[in-house]
Amino acid sequence: MGDPSERLLNLLSLLQTPRDWSGTELARRLAVTTRTVRRDIDRLRALGYPVQAAMGPDGGYRLVAGTAMPPLLLDDDEAVAIAIGLRIAAGQAVTGIEETAVRALAKLEQVLPKRLRRRVGTLGAATVPFTLRDDPSVDPDLLTRLAGLIENTERLRFDYVAADGSSTDRNVEPRSLVAQTGQWYLLGYDLDRGDWRTFRVDRIGTLRPTGHRFRPRDLPAESVEALVRRQVYARAPVYRAVVTLAAPVDRVARRFGGRDGLTPEGDGCRYVSHEDTIEFLAFRLFRLDCEFVVHEPPELINYLRRLSERSLRAAGPPS
Repeated sequence: MGDPSERLLNLLSLLQTPRDWSGTELARRLAVTTRTVRRDIDRLRALGYPVQAAMGPDGGYRLVAGTAMPPLLLDDDEAVAIAIGLRIAAGQAVTGIEETAVRALAKLEQVLPKRLRRRVGTLGAATVPFTLRDDPSVDPDLLTRLAGLIENTERLRFDYVAADGSSTDRNVEPRSLVAQTGQWYLLGYDLDRGDWRTFRVDRIGTLRPTGHRFRPRDLPAESVEALVRRQVYARAPVYRAVVTLAAPVDRVARRFGGRDGLTPEGDGCRYVSHEDTIEFLAFRLFRLDCEFVVHEPPELINYLRRLSERSLRAAGPPS
C-alpha cells in the first residue's frame, strides 16, 4: 500500500475494531513491514489517537479511551445507524440529550455522501417515534438546518404562526435551539422588533436563509436556558410543587431521568419541582404510578381534585 495517508486511514479503521492486533497481522493486512506499522502507530499517536501497545508474544496494539475524542471512521451501515439514532433522540423528551443530538446530527449529515443521506431520509420517513405526550412533532431536517444556520451565524427569515393563528414574517439572528418539557424552541434576536424572541419550532414555516453573517450579541440573561425559560413561562402561570411520594428515590429517579429535587423520606421520598405549569406537574406525578400527597401549591391540589371528579364521571358508576 503505497499512499501513506490511505495506509494510515486503513490502519486506524483496523484499530477501531475492539481487539488486540499484532504487528505482524497489521503488516500483513496493510502489505507493509512491521517497522512501517510501528512508524504509522507513532504518527497516529502524534495526531491524538491513544494507541496502546502490549509487550510479549501475545501482545499487540489496541485503540483505547483517551482524554479527547479524535475523529472516527465509520462504514456506511454504521453512519446510517448513528444518523437514525440521533434523529430519534432529537425528537424525544430526554433531558440533556436533545440539543446534543441535533448538533451531532447536523455535523454528521453535513459530511454524509448523497447515497447515505438518501438512505437516512428513507429510513427516517418510515420511522415513527412513540411518545406518551401530545406535543407536536418537529421535523429533524428542520432542526438540523436551524443548527447549521446557528453554527454559521447566518441571519434567516421565516413565517411564524402565533398561538392565536396569526402569521408573521420574521427576520432573525438565530442563537440557540433549546428543548424544554418536551418542546423545541429557537432563541434568536428579532431584528424587526429589536429584542430577543423565543419561537416554537413546530410553528416555524419554510426557512429562508439570507446569506448575511452576524456577530452574536450578548445575552440579557446568565444563560440561554434561563432566557428561554423566562420568556416561555412569561406566557403562562407556573408553580413550584412540594410532594411526598410513596416510592423510593431510586425508582422515582429512573422515571424522572435524574435525582434533581428528590430527597429520601422514610420509605418514600420528597420531591420539590422546578417551576412549571399545573398541567405538566400533574402529568409528571401521575406517570410515576405511585401514591403521592401534594403539599403545595393549592392550585395543583385543586386541579387534581377537578381531574379526579372528571375521571369518576368518565368511569361511570361501579359495575
